[in-house]
Amino acid sequence: MTRLSDLAARLAGLEAESLRRTRRQLQSPQGVSVVIDGRACVSFCSNDYLGLAAHPALAAAAAEGALRHGTGAGASHLLTGHADAHESLERDLARFSGFPSALLFSTGYMANLGVATALLGRGDAVFGDRLNHACLNDGALLSRATFHRHPHGDLAALERQLAASDARVRMIMVDGVFSMDGDIAPLPALLELAVRHDAWLLVDDAHGFGVLGDGRGCLAHFGIDPATVLDHVIYMGTLGKAAGVFGAFVAAAPAVIDTLVQSARTYVFTTALPPMVACALQASLRLIEQEPQRREHLAALVRRWRDGVQGLRSGTPLPSSTAIQPWVVGGSGQAMALSAALAERGLLVPAIRPPTVPAGSARLRVSLSAAHTLQQVDRLCEAMHAVDARHG
Repeated sequence: MTRLSDLAARLAGLEAESLRRTRRQLQSPQGVSVVIDGRACVSFCSNDYLGLAAHPALAAAAAEGALRHGTGAGASHLLTGHADAHESLERDLARFSGFPSALLFSTGYMANLGVATALLGRGDAVFGDRLNHACLNDGALLSRATFHRHPHGDLAALERQLAASDARVRMIMVDGVFSMDGDIAPLPALLELAVRHDAWLLVDDAHGFGVLGDGRGCLAHFGIDPATVLDHVIYMGTLGKAAGVFGAFVAAAPAVIDTLVQSARTYVFTTALPPMVACALQASLRLIEQEPQRREHLAALVRRWRDGVQGLRSGTPLPSSTAIQPWVVGGSGQAMALSAALAERGLLVPAIRPPTVPAGSARLRVSLSAAHTLQQVDRLCEAMHAVDARHG
């Protein structure tokens, strides 16, 4: 068998198991009413939780930034790529998140890889929830530290692992909001374990920043004051989801941030974000702070959805209070069939299958946005009842 025929066989196997992924073409701005593959749909696919991705204020700020700074940074931050727009945004992100210092990264994936590889090494230990995002797992593996994983939410198992470790440096990694289940990590309990066992706690708040805790994320959601936990907490927020633009940041004690500047390879050895992106993000941050009604409306949509899908037989809703509302059906083929049936009704809801989720837990992942109306959520609930009668 040649190399190409081997790849073709692997792809055919994915197809047979309803696991082969395809790409749709978006032919409109990101939003809840989109044109995709030439068809108008209501989208429940996006992580644009506050409806900011196509906001005119962000577009205007990006355009003004492009006129001032050009379209590209042209160099890494440590050469000549670090613009005053980056510096100003980092100060604003630190202030908003409650930390003394913050550092921009190009993506959340790069941020987590950078933190793990800069702060951990051989002889150290990292501890992760089995449902953590792939970037946390990859960061743990690339750090060369010993990687311990525990069942989802099993703090007793985590405590046993921490107690048994004699590593020089220990780090607990966790999603603030788990991206496929929608549940919020028990950060107070995790912080207590980090303090007791003298460990770092890295919180990946990709799906909480901008939404929870008055927009400040999961720590604020639990009333945790960053100023009191600088010896233990490292916070990563994504800027391409609720913030509606692109990039990510790490907020922590100044010594942590300076260590990342010196040693995080995903920061040191890459071109800086275009300054115009930083300009758009400053406009986004102002809206996140000044428009709490977006979060209030999003919470109302979550309640409307959960009330509206009561009694369905085709799957099980997970107990999420966030914008991520999973509907677990089990088999990948069943999830694909439900997604296709909704698409026929002009409703775009993705089928999430292994390896993104564990085998046997394929699901529809309903992502709600503050840009959705109550009527659009009602329409989705009505369609769910209609397809449930056929597929339940």
